Amino acid sequence: MTYEEMKPRLSASRFRSRFRLTDGERAYVAEHGFDVLYAQAERIVRERLAPAHPANDGRQTPMRGHAVFKAQHATATCCRGCFAKWYRVPEDKELSEAEISLAVGMIIGWLKEQTGDPDVIPHTPELFGDPDR
Repeated sequence: MTYEEMKPRLSASRFRSRFRLTDGERAYVAEHGFDVLYAQAERIVRERLAPAHPANDGRQTPMRGHAVFKAQHATATCCRGCFAKWYRVPEDKELSEAEISLAVGMIIGWLKEQTGDPDVIPHTPELFGDPDR
């Protein structure tokens, strides 16, 4: 399953469809790029979603603080209950590599849709001076 295949169902949910990236979050994506976001999303999923019984399950994903957290809520990859409901993955077993890839793929798909071309997002990485000068 891909994000594009899941998007119509997610869009039909009033809760899931209300999430949007802020300008600051979009700038973060532009500055760091999708390779970094992918690694961060994978680490977050492995630590907070993949265990059979994650700590604080149902409350382990903040609503803000990182673009990946917001993407998790938008894609129902925020807790084992949502993941089970939306992706039919049993709550009481550790996620397989394929299921981890599914969750990360949903997160990255949503982030890409939200940011479009990150090269056109204004950001100022040279704010503190160009290290090459």
